[in-house]
Amino acid sequence: MTHDVVAIGCGPFNLGLAALASTVDSPDVVVLEARPELRWHSGMMFPDALLQVSFLADLVSLVDPTHPLSFLNYLRSADRLYPFYVRERFHPTRPEYEDYLRWAASRLPAVRFSHEVTSARWASDRFVVSGGGFSVEARNLVLGVGTEPHVPAALAGLTRLAHSSEYLRTSVDVPRVTVVGSGQSGAEVVLDLLRRNASGGPAVTWLTRTPVFAPLDYTKLVLEMTTPEYVRHFHALPAARRDALNAEHWRHYRAISSETLEELHDLLYRREWAHGLAPVELRPGVAVESAAQDADGVVLRCRHRDTGASFTHRTDLVVAATGYRPARTPFLDPLEPLVRRDSSGRYEVALDHSIALDPAVTGRVFVANADLHSHGVAAPDLGIGAYRNATILNAVAGREVYPLPKHTAYTSFTAPGESVE
Repeated sequence: MTHDVVAIGCGPFNLGLAALASTVDSPDVVVLEARPELRWHSGMMFPDALLQVSFLADLVSLVDPTHPLSFLNYLRSADRLYPFYVRERFHPTRPEYEDYLRWAASRLPAVRFSHEVTSARWASDRFVVSGGGFSVEARNLVLGVGTEPHVPAALAGLTRLAHSSEYLRTSVDVPRVTVVGSGQSGAEVVLDLLRRNASGGPAVTWLTRTPVFAPLDYTKLVLEMTTPEYVRHFHALPAARRDALNAEHWRHYRAISSETLEELHDLLYRREWAHGLAPVELRPGVAVESAAQDADGVVLRCRHRDTGASFTHRTDLVVAATGYRPARTPFLDPLEPLVRRDSSGRYEVALDHSIALDPAVTGRVFVANADLHSHGVAAPDLGIGAYRNATILNAVAGREVYPLPKHTAYTSFTAPGESVE
């Protein structure tokens, strides 16, 4: 059997694709996931951590709020609808959202776990996706393999190092811990370390290149940059302008929630009355240029970006809150000669999220969350997932499987008289 779509990777985006496809006759979708079960940011699953978007940014609601796999239906099935209502917070906890994803996956036979893809190739009129003991054919592919932890060259080779994605699986029972990098992940790690410090735990240092510990800009009109209206405007811009805008917009997706910053300051304030605690140091505007290990721990060689002053910093463990990069995809090597890339080596991505391929390929390859350079800051945002998936299903079907919302922003992003199709 040749499927309409094989989606590789089962994170929230491809899971949402399977969810939307599950209630329509076509196109049919199969999702292949290497892991035996759904896991989502498990190394950062602090019990009180909140999702940074509304519950409406679930798998389906922003396209079809009546869908049986909505977050509200998940609450109803668990008999938690009234407690969630009384709680009066639109943002679910992170563990709750992962439980929702697991609940949805358990209701989708199209999702196949323990299916590690090792090869994807084009065979005349279809894609052939294979792995250990299986082979699946499809007219179209969707790549949703996500990202992987990134450790910069300055920290490479350290053994006394953990990426923030593995923090909760890392022992921090050492005298000194240093967090390098900011963003929400770095702030949550520091928050946990400060709580440990207040109970007699390690000395804590936080070093970040950013000039300040900046809050996420989640004001309402700024959030309109995550709407389809802005995505269409952004996609129509020249590549150089898109790159410049993404650099300017770092506070939208690489900064820290105001609530987390308030908690951090409150813990620091309460330390004023404590005695005998290990020291805490917060130092922004610092670039870590190299690192080495010796018998006494780790030595970081740093430079203050404002003054140019160089200094060394000693610690016992480094937690790298240094972000992520697109996951490597060696299984796509057979397709690489057919893929068209831009001058920076990135996919050329159309507005419907398909990548440019050799004209001989009649099928299409779509990407989920590999299009920051082409679609802007909305690309990793959960709130765009349902819209992107509906766009992909409509493109594959060649018809409007799901009507897409037209009125998504109050802001006019173009000049008067301009329009973006």
